[in-house]
Amino acid sequence: MAAPARDDDLAVMIAVPTLRRPRELARLLDRLPATIEAAIEQGSCARVDVVVIDNDPSGSAADVVRSASLPVRYAPEPQPGLSVVRNRALDESACHDMLVFIDDDETPAAEGWLARLLDTQRVTGAGVVAGPVRTVIEGEWDPWIVAGGFYARAHRSGLQTRDRIAGAATNNLLLDVAAVRRAGVRFDSRFGATGGEDSFFTAQLGAAGVEMVWCADAIVEDHLLSARQTRAHALVRSRGMAAAGVRVSLALAEGAPARRARVRARGLCAALMRIAVGSARGLGARVSGSTRLDAIGARDIARGVGQLEGVIGRNRALYGLDVGGAPAVREETS
Repeated sequence: MAAPARDDDLAVMIAVPTLRRPRELARLLDRLPATIEAAIEQGSCARVDVVVIDNDPSGSAADVVRSASLPVRYAPEPQPGLSVVRNRALDESACHDMLVFIDDDETPAAEGWLARLLDTQRVTGAGVVAGPVRTVIEGEWDPWIVAGGFYARAHRSGLQTRDRIAGAATNNLLLDVAAVRRAGVRFDSRFGATGGEDSFFTAQLGAAGVEMVWCADAIVEDHLLSARQTRAHALVRSRGMAAAGVRVSLALAEGAPARRARVRARGLCAALMRIAVGSARGLGARVSGSTRLDAIGARDIARGVGQLEGVIGRNRALYGLDVGGAPAVREETS
C-alpha cells in the first residue's frame, strides 16, 4: 500500500449526510470547529473541509449550514437513499486525501476525535479506520432496553486501536480516498432504503485487499432522539439490522450458487434457533419476572424474524420512513 500523504499537506473532508434533522445537525456543526482545530494544531492534517449532503428535497438543512460558525459546503442531493448520499460524499472528496463520515445525530466525544482517526491511519497505512459509537440520551434509560443490550455494541468492546476489522459502519469512519478509488468500490443502490450499504461497501473493500483497522479512542456519541427511546424502536432496529446482515452476506455470494445456498441455510437455521431461544427466554421471564430475560428474549425473536426476512428476500424500506415520529433506523456494525 502506498504511503499516506505527509501530515503537512494532508487534506481531509468531513462528510455529514442529513435528512430532516436541523436541530441535530446544528449541534454537530457547532462541535466540529474544536476537533478540526485540534487536528490541525497537532499536525495530524493541514486542511479540513466540511460538506453537508442534504437528502431532503425541500432543503431543510440549508439554513443550518448558512448559520454555521465554520465554513460548510452545502450539497443538496434530492435523490433518496443512503447509497446515493454516501456516493455523493465520495464524489465531493475527490480532491482530498481522507474522507471522514459522521452522522448528523452524532457529535465527537472529545476534541481529539479527528486527530486520533488520522493518526491511526498514518501509523498503520490502513485504507479504512473505524471508531466506536456510544449511544446517549437525555434522562434515564428504560431498564428493559439496558437489560436487553440493544445499544451495547458488545461485539466491538474488546477491540484495541490498530486491531484489524472485517467491516464497519459509516457513522464513524475514515476512508483513504486513493485506496477506495483503486479498489473501484461504490455504495450499492440495492441497500439504499434498507440499510446494509456500509457493511457491503466495507466488505467489498476488504475483498479488494484494503486494510481496515479500529481506533478505540476515536469515539462519537449518538444522541438518540426521544421518539426512538422506545422498546418498539429498539426491536425494529434489531430486526432491521439482522435482515440487512443476511442480505449483505447473500450479495457477497453473488455468482456462487452453492455459496448462496449455504448462506441461506445458515441464515434459516440461525433464525429458527434465535426465535426458539427467544421464546424460551420469554417464557422464563413470565415465570421468574426477570426483566433481563424478557428483554433478551424479545431481542432474540426480533433478530430471528429479521434473519428470516433476509433469507426469503423480504426487503423492508426503513430509510426516510418514520418510526415513532423519528427518521427510521439505519443499519450499523460499529
